[in-house]
Amino acid sequence: MRLYLQLVLSILLLVSCKGEQEKTQPTVEDISESVYASGVVKSKNQYQVYPMVNGIIQQILVTEGDVVQKGDPLLKVENEAARLGTENARLAADYARVSANEDKLGELQEDINLARSKKQNDSLLLVRQRNLWANQIGTRVELEQRELNYKNSATAYNTARLRYNDLNRQLNFAERQSQKNLQISQARTNDYLVKSETDGRVYDVLKEKGEMVSPQSPVAVIGDADEFILELQVDEYDISRIKPGQRVLLNLDSYKGQVFEAEVTKVNPAMNERTRSFTVEAGFVTTPPALYPNLTTEANILIQAKEKALTIPRDYLLDGAYVLKQNDEKVKVSTGLKDYHKVEILDGLTKEDVIVKPAQ
Repeated sequence: MRLYLQLVLSILLLVSCKGEQEKTQPTVEDISESVYASGVVKSKNQYQVYPMVNGIIQQILVTEGDVVQKGDPLLKVENEAARLGTENARLAADYARVSANEDKLGELQEDINLARSKKQNDSLLLVRQRNLWANQIGTRVELEQRELNYKNSATAYNTARLRYNDLNRQLNFAERQSQKNLQISQARTNDYLVKSETDGRVYDVLKEKGEMVSPQSPVAVIGDADEFILELQVDEYDISRIKPGQRVLLNLDSYKGQVFEAEVTKVNPAMNERTRSFTVEAGFVTTPPALYPNLTTEANILIQAKEKALTIPRDYLLDGAYVLKQNDEKVKVSTGLKDYHKVEILDGLTKEDVIVKPAQ
């Protein structure tokens, strides 16, 4: 019997509470509409460093927190084969230098000098024989023999010159080619020394000495030493409302209870197909005392704001366009700005009206 009475009292209490519907009146206050975004802090110009070659790390030259300049070495990759290749290319370049082959050119120059002397001598003999033949001295056969000797010596002289020029051209080509091969080999050797592409700070060294590296795996993270940005992810349904210059209010897990301000600087046009979101970059307006890359953040990007707007709680709105008055009258309203808790009423209510919260 006692249990029965307790059950009856509970039902009566529940019915009584259910009959007392929550009520409120519209209020005049400021309201703003925003888009939610989550993201991370990144140093400006932050990037991952990739080696140019495969190999084993021979030496790491920096540690986390080091400030580096563009071109500073970060780590060395084992390059014994590359070193030997460079030495071989240098030997070939030394061997192919024109100055190292002057004896070959000198030998051909001697051949030219001898051919020139013989040509000049045969020319004099030919002139003398023609003079004799003009004075009816000598024979036709002797004249023809002198002419043939001169032609042969002229051909030999031209051939000697061609051989010299051809060898000189080959030696110059071989010298330039070997120098280029040496430069290529030296460039490849330089690829084994991983360098910083920008001025900044080393935020992370991802490998250790002795580890294998490849051009597909990063070895370090470098970014600006003092300037940081926000990289926010915005849902595809909201991205059309985001524009550079909009105000951003954010909080960081490292600074709980504090709100910081930023400004949208860039909206990346490509959507991440996996997350169905867009990346939006923002710069700090009020900066926390200390920042580090990859700190997580939650932010609200302010789309619109209005002062002295007539508002009601969002959960008093029925079907997105109606409210209930005290007498259960269903009234259509026009809405404006919305945030997570309130909605602006443009038409259909006054601040003197009393509205009832719809049953859930």
